Amino acid sequence: MKVLLVKLTSMGDLVQALPALSDAQKAYPDIHFDWVVDESFAEIPQWHPAVRRTLTTAHRRWRAQLRQVWRRGELSAFVNDLRSSHYDAVIDAQTNWKSALVTRLARGIKHGPDSRSVSEWVAHLAYRRRYAVSRDQLAVDRWRQLLAKALNYPLPTTPPEFGLGSRAWPAAPLSLPTEPFLVFVQNASWPNKRWSNEHWRQLIERAGEQGCAVLLPWGSPREREQAEHIAAGYGHCTVLPRLSLGELAGVLVASAGAVCVDTGLAHVAAALDVPTVTLYGATDPHLIGATGAWTRHLRATGFTCTPCYKQRCDTADYSGEQAQCMKTIGVAEVWQALEELQAQAVVSASSDAGCQPAG
Repeated sequence: MKVLLVKLTSMGDLVQALPALSDAQKAYPDIHFDWVVDESFAEIPQWHPAVRRTLTTAHRRWRAQLRQVWRRGELSAFVNDLRSSHYDAVIDAQTNWKSALVTRLARGIKHGPDSRSVSEWVAHLAYRRRYAVSRDQLAVDRWRQLLAKALNYPLPTTPPEFGLGSRAWPAAPLSLPTEPFLVFVQNASWPNKRWSNEHWRQLIERAGEQGCAVLLPWGSPREREQAEHIAAGYGHCTVLPRLSLGELAGVLVASAGAVCVDTGLAHVAAALDVPTVTLYGATDPHLIGATGAWTRHLRATGFTCTPCYKQRCDTADYSGEQAQCMKTIGVAEVWQALEELQAQAVVSASSDAGCQPAG
């Protein structure tokens, strides 16, 4: 069976779709997927063993440079590649108008959520077969349901499997700490998702007191500046160089745990079964929570406006980039959650997990 999956972005959303592919592969051992994905995240589909090839779009760049893109023939080359194969099923797991257009252009029977289940209402018009898949549930469960219905196999009741356990990750071009280390993911695309720099510095201090090194990733020049500011003065804290997603995954696998805001790397860490604490304020883990064997979601408290799903904080007393609700998540609470996750992982593996935070 040959299936085309259309899911363009973003990092966390792509990771959350991987268990659905594992389900389908168990139901149909001979199945293989092609995956349409934005060029920025093309590595992620290739992590799953059921994916044969990726077809990449670049809708943000195309929109900004439409004339040049047209002259270079990028759009026509993509459409020709998309239509070069006939699929047994074409499944839209993004369900907005962009992914619906790609789905409509592909060759094969189109599947997707019905009018009440799509992200953008017009998208459902692109599908020949439509399914009720509630949006009021964890995204991992949503995509598992969609593929089970579209490909006609019983929905598994087992925990999600991301298909990453046996993968060999590329080595990062740096020497990792010889002592146990933690990864703190402080950067997020929305300012309103971030924890305060002072909280991060206090957490770095706590890690150092317990003999743990700390690594800080980043994804843009501004995020690198923030990481360097947070790390300043701490010899046990290192700002990573720019790494590929696969190299970052390798760093996470080697770590003793991760603390993250709601961003794509939180989903990667959780899917790799790294003990992962994720902090939520503007967003709701009920719908998009990082999922894995050893995860803990800590939510901001004391603000009736959470989750607001806004990129900037706007309360009665404050308007700006620093999320006031995120300040209610304390360093001691985060450290305790990480300690508990690591202890659970040690018991499960019956081995030393490395850096053991102490309350």
